[in-house]
Amino acid sequence: MVRAELLRDSGDPGHLTVRVFVPGTEDLAAWAAMHRERMEELRRELSLRLPSARLLEFTSDAPDAQVISMPDDGSLAAEQLPSRDIVAKALALLRENYVFPELAEQVAAAVETRLAAGEYDNLDEITLTELLTGHLQEASGDKHLRVRLGGGPGPGRRGPGRRAGSPDDGDRAEREGGEPADREARRLKMRQAGRLDNFGIHRVERLDGNIGYLDLRRVPLPETAGPAIAAAMELVSGTYALIIDLRQNGGGSPHGVAFWCSYLLPEEPTHLNDIFHADTGQTSQFWSLPYLPGSRYLDRPVYVLTSSRTFSGGEEFCYNLQALGRAELIGETTGGGAHPTRPFPISPAVHIAIPFARSINPITGTNWQGTGVIPDTPVPADEAYRVAYAKALRHVAERGDVPPPIADEARDVLPTLGG
Repeated sequence: MVRAELLRDSGDPGHLTVRVFVPGTEDLAAWAAMHRERMEELRRELSLRLPSARLLEFTSDAPDAQVISMPDDGSLAAEQLPSRDIVAKALALLRENYVFPELAEQVAAAVETRLAAGEYDNLDEITLTELLTGHLQEASGDKHLRVRLGGGPGPGRRGPGRRAGSPDDGDRAEREGGEPADREARRLKMRQAGRLDNFGIHRVERLDGNIGYLDLRRVPLPETAGPAIAAAMELVSGTYALIIDLRQNGGGSPHGVAFWCSYLLPEEPTHLNDIFHADTGQTSQFWSLPYLPGSRYLDRPVYVLTSSRTFSGGEEFCYNLQALGRAELIGETTGGGAHPTRPFPISPAVHIAIPFARSINPITGTNWQGTGVIPDTPVPADEAYRVAYAKALRHVAERGDVPPPIADEARDVLPTLGG
């Protein structure tokens, strides 16, 4: 297959078409005969996970290409929930599991008013999840509270696990449960998937003036990403200052946050964060690690870049270092999502992500929920890199032990940064 397109019928908002394109060089009839079983599997999967996709089409970009249509035969209708039932079940799960029960009741009541007015009737799953998520967040102010495509665990798969989410579903990843063999298989799968984006480590660079730069897009579990994180820190270990770019970091694992922070702190364990679980009354503590693979980054400036897109675990990374006075935050106030989140299945097509716990910083006694993490040096996000780099170069210029070639680099670059 080359690509797939999702098409909406403007005359019937609850009717979607999925169009799959195969290579134009293929004889479509012969291709279909060879892949008939897989085509039928895809048709069934759509009927379960995107019931509004009433029509599945196969074609190509070739001129006058044939189209093979596979409509939903209705055989799985009993396993599909209408939009009103999806909303009602989402609100029931919200009332049962949200970290703040009183707020959950207020939010549910506000949405029930909309439900009674018919605002969710006859919507396809994409429109429904987007609209309902907007209403839930508007009523709660909680950006972790979301209804999304993708149902609950199927036969043989475990139920909802503890997870803290983010808008990009990177979201502060769950600890693995289940049988040992299942855990190991799951971790191997996560490790293989993580390699595709280098475990969120988008860029590692030595900038002119011997400044380290890390662009981190998510925060994965150290069990899967530990070697990559250690390698990244080793590559910047000889620099005079470090810039950590979290402007596009959507979140991840609190254990991963603790692992990254540990590289910037001494060996003696430092209390970083607590997570209070409202359902059990238990508190999980997160401390920096006394042992790490590779070199720690100590006694040198660290600048962390932020934006309004920095969220969840990315925000905890910022908040921990700011509370400890270990880094200067430069950029915009972050998104404001501090609640660990767990997915709850509603139907094979839809689930709701519900915050079930809250973060408590041991220094401030609170967190960044709703307010975001406020930078030490507020500037527009697209200016944050320039400002941080200039600060780092000035630090290099003030040192008395910088070799001439590096000092020359710093002197040459600094005027180009302006300001």
